[in-house]
Amino acid sequence: MYYSESLDIINQAAIVTLSLFTGLTAIVFVTKKDFSFLRSGLTIAFFIAIGLIIAGTLFGFNLGLWFSVGMCALAAGAILYQTSNLINKYSSDDYIPAALGLFASLMLLFWYVLSIFSRD
Repeated sequence: MYYSESLDIINQAAIVTLSLFTGLTAIVFVTKKDFSFLRSGLTIAFFIAIGLIIAGTLFGFNLGLWFSVGMCALAAGAILYQTSNLINKYSSDDYIPAALGLFASLMLLFWYVLSIFSRD
């Protein structure tokens, strides 16, 4: 990405990611719903994704566009879950794990949005 002619793809991916993140965070804050029910589904989906990534690395196949779209959906679910935990579970002393979890979900979303935008 650094050596490409322009950084437009990175800027576009950043804008889309921040828009999605803002919208998902607003959903949690406005509805005040507890999204802790997503935990088991997210856990299973992340293990499946890790298995697919390892299989793709070992056997040399490309996971493709639909995997990136699925990972964006998974990251969106993780943002909902982490933001809900930030409101309902964590105390004011637990700001480090809350920030790390939310940041990891945000960066996962950014990585796969960037992956979608950089397809040839």
